[in-house]
Amino acid sequence: MSEPPTKIPGEYTEDSLTLQTFSLENILGEHHEKIEHPGVELSNGGSAATGWDQEVIEEPVVEGFCVECEDQPADVVCETCADAYCEVCFAAQHRKGSRKKHTSKPLDAQKKAKTNGTSNGVDKAKDDMNVDGAVEDGDSDDEDWERVVPGPSIEVLGAQPAIGAKVGEWFVERSRFIPLRLTIGERKYLRLLEAALTVSDYTDKIDTIGFGLSKAKRIVHQIRELCAIMSGLLLSADYKRGQELFSDRDFQANANFYQQIFELGRRHKIMNPDKMRTTYGKLIYLLQDSQTPEVKDLLSFSCVTSIKTVYSVLEEHDAIDLLRDDLITVATKEIYSEGRSRRDVQKDIKSKERAIEALSSKYQRKDLSQEQVRQCLYSIGDNHAFLRANRDPCERMIAHLKEHFHPTQAKDAHTSLAIRSGKGGARLSHDHSKQYAYVLQSLTLWREILHDMFHLWSLAEQDLLAENVPYRLRDTGQGLNRVQAAPKTSRMMHTILHNAQKSVGTWIGSSVIHMGDHNVPNALLFIDKYTQIYRILLPICNTLSQIPSLAAKPALRSYIDDEFGSVDNLIQEILGDFFRHGFDGSGADNFFDAGSCIDGRLTSAWNWCSSLEKKRYFPVFLLTGFVGFDGEW
Repeated sequence: MSEPPTKIPGEYTEDSLTLQTFSLENILGEHHEKIEHPGVELSNGGSAATGWDQEVIEEPVVEGFCVECEDQPADVVCETCADAYCEVCFAAQHRKGSRKKHTSKPLDAQKKAKTNGTSNGVDKAKDDMNVDGAVEDGDSDDEDWERVVPGPSIEVLGAQPAIGAKVGEWFVERSRFIPLRLTIGERKYLRLLEAALTVSDYTDKIDTIGFGLSKAKRIVHQIRELCAIMSGLLLSADYKRGQELFSDRDFQANANFYQQIFELGRRHKIMNPDKMRTTYGKLIYLLQDSQTPEVKDLLSFSCVTSIKTVYSVLEEHDAIDLLRDDLITVATKEIYSEGRSRRDVQKDIKSKERAIEALSSKYQRKDLSQEQVRQCLYSIGDNHAFLRANRDPCERMIAHLKEHFHPTQAKDAHTSLAIRSGKGGARLSHDHSKQYAYVLQSLTLWREILHDMFHLWSLAEQDLLAENVPYRLRDTGQGLNRVQAAPKTSRMMHTILHNAQKSVGTWIGSSVIHMGDHNVPNALLFIDKYTQIYRILLPICNTLSQIPSLAAKPALRSYIDDEFGSVDNLIQEILGDFFRHGFDGSGADNFFDAGSCIDGRLTSAWNWCSSLEKKRYFPVFLLTGFVGFDGEW
């Protein structure tokens, strides 16, 4: 009996040739690996190598960190899931379904992680948050009422301390994000920057498909051109200073000057969102491009420096105690004239001036003049003025909602806030009580966002100007946009959303926050979106406040009575229409971009503004001086 032939390595037998041929029998057989990778030994002990579609074993989360986001210290542990979460992730993961019934307990302080500026060994700049996937169960349905799970409170600054009250650390924390008011000399350079940005075609030449030069070289060319324009304008405004810039034509040697000029524009925009509406986008995109390593090497200097804030100035001169002085509430208060006598107003002005002089003389230092201290106090006062113009209309609309409408049941059809999908352009179906709660929570969320807008703006610029968070140029349906992740802004927004949910107790609709997608491509457009809230609410509030004075004129009173029945009916009709169709999920090109998500609520309000001319009460708006939602009030 003959022995079977011996296999020689590298030589194919009839069986092996049959096995390695591509046939349906061999592909579906047990040895299909040999067909896909003939003659290749597996390097991981016999297990098949993982590919792009294979599940990769995740590394365990470092003890003391949140099991969901993996970058924040854990605060609570779910007794049912046996997992540790941070405040925001626990609330997001336990909003609805069976998880809503889970109970939690505070995590032992000894088990909490000590981050010391790092997160789980990962760089903060790489902390990309999965915004749309933050909720495991998906977007909540419009018909679902969600009870917010109670938990330990998150520290968020509340309202301004009352006059004469103990201020504690309120002004210390607030001043970290309050930009310093520009001086007269700095405003001259600001006009120079605005003039240079106005004539620049930066975004038109960079954010496009280019031929010839590489994108990095085009960016460097445009930045140098802008700097040259500013140098020429400076030469015409200040010959001596401009001559110094032109002496050697070395941009690197004058890097400090250009950094300060760019910082002035950023600081001015934060304090005055109405300004630089067409030039700030060019400026921030220019600085964004200048942060890439390739451009930095070609440019030989950095265009970005930190924003000068009230806290940074006082900390540099060891005068932080100014922010803890109880007299600061008097020195930075806003003085109102509505409904007050001239004598009372003058009395408040004099007391404020005395407080400013007392604090400026008390906290002046060798390198910190009284004028600089006064500038810091004025900057805090500017922050209060920003809150009055942007945040207070939200509070006034909340007061109108509570005054004119019942939270659970309507008296008649005119006072009902119920909406139905497909009727009047609405895309949501809510009964009166649900729509009341939906409007209340939306206005509350807007108020909380605007209260912390300076903090959000600071984080947005950090995300935009991060060196290792690149952007992608994509067609989002509204032209080419820079799509970039904003992890720090997203984290802050989730914290604000969590606090808003806790304050109202219930949450209706979706809690998805769009960031870094086709709806909100980057942090710049996010900031621009929410700085428009007062443009919607303030004209409505002004019109409502002037209706009683209009009714004092007999001819206009006759018009109001004939058309609407009474002044109260007119006010209620305006408010009812806004609360119904300003929050009905409409306004987008398709169903997926509208609805009840966080950004969709603002889209619905803008959609209501665009149809105001078709309303029968539109003449009343015109009689009160209304010229548009983008006009002067």
